[in-house]
Amino acid sequence: MDPRRLAMLRELAERGTVGAVADEMNVTASAVSQQLKLLEREAGVPLIEPAGRGVRLTAAGRALAETATEVAIALERAEAKWREYLGRPAGDVTLTAFPTGAEMLLPGLLTRVADEPAINLICSDRDPTQRFEVLDMVAHFDVVVADSPAATEEWHDRGLHLVPLLREPLDVALPEHHRLADRPSLSPKDVASETWIGAPRDFPYDRVLQQLVAVTGEPVQIAQRFDDNGVVEALVAAGHGIAILPRFTTRTRENGLVTRPLVGIRARREITAVLRPDRFERPSVRFVVQALRDEARAVADRHGAV
Repeated sequence: MDPRRLAMLRELAERGTVGAVADEMNVTASAVSQQLKLLEREAGVPLIEPAGRGVRLTAAGRALAETATEVAIALERAEAKWREYLGRPAGDVTLTAFPTGAEMLLPGLLTRVADEPAINLICSDRDPTQRFEVLDMVAHFDVVVADSPAATEEWHDRGLHLVPLLREPLDVALPEHHRLADRPSLSPKDVASETWIGAPRDFPYDRVLQQLVAVTGEPVQIAQRFDDNGVVEALVAAGHGIAILPRFTTRTRENGLVTRPLVGIRARREITAVLRPDRFERPSVRFVVQALRDEARAVADRHGAV
């Protein structure tokens, strides 16, 4: 069977529509349909069937889509062996990270990767607001740096390769003259009655506030919600509320803030590199992932994190 046709079947299994497959593979929808029909002839059994206005995989189609993933891994492994024979990893590697993760990890990562001139690391910052968006992003990027621990089980179920990078504490950010600023740490009871500058719902910061509600039994008063941590920092410094912010990238001295650990609840985020298993077989991608792990370890060491 033709590997490219198998790849189309795999994309259909993951994306659900012929149009989405066509967009991903930069061909027309009719070309995808034609190639899938040829694959059905090669397989000797129906692989797709009508479903409403679209199509879905048959049981045989789902089984062959799993085989297509194995084929993709085998092809990448073969290329990896060839690269090893040639003596060095090479090529383009695309990576995207959520903004504060990019701020924390990319400067050092790019410095590390610069030592291997045959690799061209192309970076961007994109924040998946919902955990399923990571599943779409791994199709477009070789490496996705995410901070959505609640989705880890789902990512495993989809067969994605996960590389734990860093556990970053999430602290309470306060104006430097706040009544609680002189305390070394804060409990849920200390901050339960405060006004908060929040994050979008189900972001890691927001999940900490959800835990506060569960522990104290009291609702939290959220005055505003923002995606951008810089906006949150400015509003906290101006006295409009307090917030949950990441320890390693919050600008305290410049903005007139202090941060204090929140004890008694789980206040941290798990930062993970997520990628398709076939992409991980590429020597160039493995090199970048290892450099990413090294940089994450260096960041943790600088901040005294465990």
